[in-house]
Amino acid sequence: MAIKRGSKVDKSFSAASMTDLMFLLLIFMLLATTLINPNALKLVLPKSANQIKEKPYTTVSITRDLRYYVETEPVEFEELESVLQTRLAGKESPMISLHVDETVPMKEAVKVMNIAMDNNYKLILATRPK
Repeated sequence: MAIKRGSKVDKSFSAASMTDLMFLLLIFMLLATTLINPNALKLVLPKSANQIKEKPYTTVSITRDLRYYVETEPVEFEELESVLQTRLAGKESPMISLHVDETVPMKEAVKVMNIAMDNNYKLILATRPK
């Protein structure tokens, strides 16, 4: 007399739940990347063929209407040097990324360059790829 099992285990694999999970992850990633905005200021940067991969400690932006920003915080030019000094205090070889709209006169960018030179900060001029 042979003993038979009452229930049989189905050995097949259903990938339907796996595809649902992957679809949800894809939607999450698409939404998350569109919400991340590294630079909230709308600037048209000058074009350049050279790009530097180093990561600066902070960014200084000059908009078309000659407003200064450290990161996304508006700063008057007279306060810019003191704000940078407090942000970069204690950093070893501090680096600043300078984001300047291409319509801004060069003398405005040179003012920030002079602040960086007076305080021994390294300065990177941000550009867009050619």
